[in-house]
Amino acid sequence: MTILYEPSRQAAQYFAMLIGGDVRTAGQLAELEAILEEDPQEQLVLFGPNTPVIEAVSLAARQRLARPTLGVVLLRHHLEVDVLAEAIRSGVREVANVNDPPSILAACARSQDLSRRLQGGANGRAGTAEASDFVDGKVVTVYAAKGGSGKTMLATNLAIALAAGEKRVCLIDLDLTLGDVAIMLQLAPERTIADAVPVADRIDETGLRTMVTNYCPGVDVLLAPVLPTVAAQISRDLVTEILYLARSMYDYVVVDGPAVFNDHVLAALDSSHRYILVAAPSVTAMKNLRILLDTFDVLDYRKENALVVINRADPRLGLTPADIERVLRMPITAQIPASRDVAIGINRGCPSCWSSRPTR
Repeated sequence: MTILYEPSRQAAQYFAMLIGGDVRTAGQLAELEAILEEDPQEQLVLFGPNTPVIEAVSLAARQRLARPTLGVVLLRHHLEVDVLAEAIRSGVREVANVNDPPSILAACARSQDLSRRLQGGANGRAGTAEASDFVDGKVVTVYAAKGGSGKTMLATNLAIALAAGEKRVCLIDLDLTLGDVAIMLQLAPERTIADAVPVADRIDETGLRTMVTNYCPGVDVLLAPVLPTVAAQISRDLVTEILYLARSMYDYVVVDGPAVFNDHVLAALDSSHRYILVAAPSVTAMKNLRILLDTFDVLDYRKENALVVINRADPRLGLTPADIERVLRMPITAQIPASRDVAIGINRGCPSCWSSRPTR
């Protein structure tokens, strides 16, 4: 069933006939909210052209964490760049031109197909031979508001440390234009996340297994594309689906995000159980991290799930832990002291938590 939210009765009748099937209409936002509460399994809300953009943005932002299988499609008379950007950032899956019926139907179909696959990611395994292998892994995103903070170093070491506890870990390099995981671990990027683009509409566990590269026992790595231009072909929905699949295959999924706040990062943060925020002890890094934390508040990301790590901590730099916590208005979880061993390990392709490079 589809929920159509459109204040104009005439327009609602037109779009209901266009979509076909079982369509419930709502003329007011309160009515829409009541329908969603009544039917927690609903997978598509279509916002008509006469609805305020802010209502679609607000609903999508609230529901993307509470109900990730619920898709929001927005219809507009004119596809303005700022509206598109705001909608996509909030979690709206598709924005379609009201004067293009085929694109409306295609947008609804894509959203419903993604919802079914996300819903079936766990339910579809019940009663099959794979059911015993299904796990509900935890997603940890390592993110820095400023480049050069050491997030990739931390992400690689975290993945290996988690695997040391006999856990299965997938490390995903989500810095799709300038990812460093491959060179840091000295892995040949023969298979990357770019391989998911041609099969984006039908990717499954088997397909994902063919895209990862094993680094050491317990750690598989999904590398960033070799060519930065490929990043534009990797959608937010594809990243979301890869993360859902990885959760069902691994105990932990560690995401190394880029030092920019884009749709790929939002997809990772939406799927994450923990966010590790890395910063160097500098005034500029603290300023950027403070802005990031304010953005988290706007997006309703829970601060209790965020862990602040200060990398290359050195008391001689003039910023004390108390100074940093006062600026950030939250406690520091851990501090990593400055050490030449880290740089040596990176140059050798050997993370710091290994005494020697593992054999594959």
